[in-house]
Amino acid sequence: MPNTDSRLSAIKHWLTHTLECNYTAIEPASNDASFRRYFRIVHPQGSRIVMDAPPEKETLKPFIKIGQLLTRHGLQAPTIYFQNTRKGFLILDDFGPTCYLDHLTPKTVDTLYKAAMHALLKMQVNINPTQNALPVYNQSLLHQELELFRDWFLTQLLDITLSPAIHRELDRVWALLIKSALEQPQVFVHRDFHSRNLMILEEHSPGIIDFQDAVQGPITYDLVSLLRDCYIAWPKQQVLHWVTAYHRQLQHHPHWHCELPQFIRWFDLMGLQRHLKAIGIFSRLKLRDHKEDYLNDIPRTLNYVINISNDYPELAIFSQLLTNEILPAKKFPS
Repeated sequence: MPNTDSRLSAIKHWLTHTLECNYTAIEPASNDASFRRYFRIVHPQGSRIVMDAPPEKETLKPFIKIGQLLTRHGLQAPTIYFQNTRKGFLILDDFGPTCYLDHLTPKTVDTLYKAAMHALLKMQVNINPTQNALPVYNQSLLHQELELFRDWFLTQLLDITLSPAIHRELDRVWALLIKSALEQPQVFVHRDFHSRNLMILEEHSPGIIDFQDAVQGPITYDLVSLLRDCYIAWPKQQVLHWVTAYHRQLQHHPHWHCELPQFIRWFDLMGLQRHLKAIGIFSRLKLRDHKEDYLNDIPRTLNYVINISNDYPELAIFSQLLTNEILPAKKFPS
């Protein structure tokens, strides 16, 4: 695309003429579900990552702010070496190509998740989202995210004509999930704390990336993002074991005290909200942005939704809706 080429040319010009960087290679480093792109530059001293965030689509300010916040509290966020906020360019630490998802196996998962949950607890304990003026994960935002499922998945991808009864049921479930999210202790939330955004480093793993959308929100949000990951699934009892262990650690902080059954309910319903949103986003990525591969993640994510809905009597009608209306209309890989 011409626009892509022009921005890459602008990056090369910035590197060569403004920064006088004697790089020997520049290549794509990763793709993003947003409008951002990343390039790896190789130079005589090693390598760095260039973030390309078109200013008309993305703003760099939250990334810069949250990255500094994480680093200040002992977490591994990439250092920013140079920035051109007018054009939307940053030069960052290169955390390498290996994310958690590349190395997660039944043999490695306990060690990797222990490190991730240690980092998560440090974020939640040490970073005060109110003092740092983070956006609030409020009722409006939670509802807006849930509507992605109704609009992009049900209506556009599956082409289902929603009856008034279905609309009413979705509205009821949305209200239930939002109430559960808002009644939880509100903490720092990374908002995309999963296996593709946790990098394996030689020291002090994990490296944390893609944190620019951080907010003040529910205490179980990042935990369920990690343990019920849209890109990899684990047995239910194993997930429950990890949730129980994390809850035990939280009990050392009295202002977050709650009984384990309540914490598990919060965790389950928070996961339901996140997964409904994710299914909507995956559908939008396919339909609007022509990123077909995300359809492959819908079955796993929808399976979480179905399983949790089956576990709660107040979601029985919603579960029937999923089984009777949605699964027969599916237009995505099995």
